[in-house]
Amino acid sequence: MFAYKTRGTCSQEILLDIDSDDVIRGVQFIGGCRGNTQGIARLVQGMKVDEVIARCKGILCQPTTSCPDQLARALEQYKAQKEQTAQ
Repeated sequence: MFAYKTRGTCSQEILLDIDSDDVIRGVQFIGGCRGNTQGIARLVQGMKVDEVIARCKGILCQPTTSCPDQLARALEQYKAQKEQTAQ
């Protein structure tokens, strides 16, 4: 399980369950607009990390970010941490 503290959104944290092939198995938003965050979580389930980043990065709700954008940032951080661990 990978945890990411969000910034600039109503949600406070995103919990990610990602398998070894970089397929998202589960997403849980802590806080935020429940219907929207549950919808995002279900839509990305089964998708590859890179595809979700490409689709969600840059979506705005607040002046500079959104829950989907924060999800993309969380996934980028997950990838960076995974690469560092592999070295």
